[in-house]
Amino acid sequence: MEESKNFLGRARAVEALQCRTNPPARILVVDDEPDIRRLTAEVLKSFGYQVDTAEDGMAGWKALRAVCHAPESYALLITDYDMPGLTGLALVKKLRAAHLALPVIMATGRLLPEDLLTRYAWLQPMAALIKPYSVEQLLEAVEANLRTANGAREQMASPPKRLSAGGLRF
Repeated sequence: MEESKNFLGRARAVEALQCRTNPPARILVVDDEPDIRRLTAEVLKSFGYQVDTAEDGMAGWKALRAVCHAPESYALLITDYDMPGLTGLALVKKLRAAHLALPVIMATGRLLPEDLLTRYAWLQPMAALIKPYSVEQLLEAVEANLRTANGAREQMASPPKRLSAGGLRF
């Protein structure tokens, strides 16, 4: 218990410093279970993230489409795997079909993360969380995926390196 409090205290301090220099990441949480959706959103908000929620895959898709090209677009999607109607899996399929490269964390109570990530690798989920997940597991997955996504964006935005060979510059 004490270890968990220390982790949370350190994470809050780091997050507070990051929020001063960078705008908070905007995250969409999609889950049909109201308690999980609410608790996940509250934890993320308490660590400085901007969080929107959706109660199912269709509502999530509408939220994604509403802001997909706006400056305040989402940095990360956290979705439940198994929901009635439009499942989390179907939501990610729609996302990829629309060529949106949004990082995804898939939460599941049915599949092991390895199964999910290998079976659906072509959908490019970046991580999987097994329900019920802890605050630490959630924050570690979010921070790791945002770091990876930010690194990829920075790499794409940097100017191409110049090469030279035999007096020629490319």
